[in-house]
Amino acid sequence: VVVLVDDGLSTGATMLAAARAVRAERPAWLVAAAPVGSWQAAALLRDVADEVVVPATPEPFGAVGLWYRRFEPTTDEE
Repeated sequence: VVVLVDDGLSTGATMLAAARAVRAERPAWLVAAAPVGSWQAAALLRDVADEVVVPATPEPFGAVGLWYRRFEPTTDEE
């Protein structure tokens, strides 16, 4: 079982690429998860992942960072 997690799905392109790469390895079950994303991105992933978990799909979506109080880049040290 593989669980792919992202901080959010705007277009879903990054998660889709990761899901396709993992799917090629033939996992027993593939889950794509993010706390927030566009409904379009979540729909794209349903064609590749066995399960898609995106509890918040606000409309209009805008950008991932808009849905966080603090959305700063993570440093290499972190």
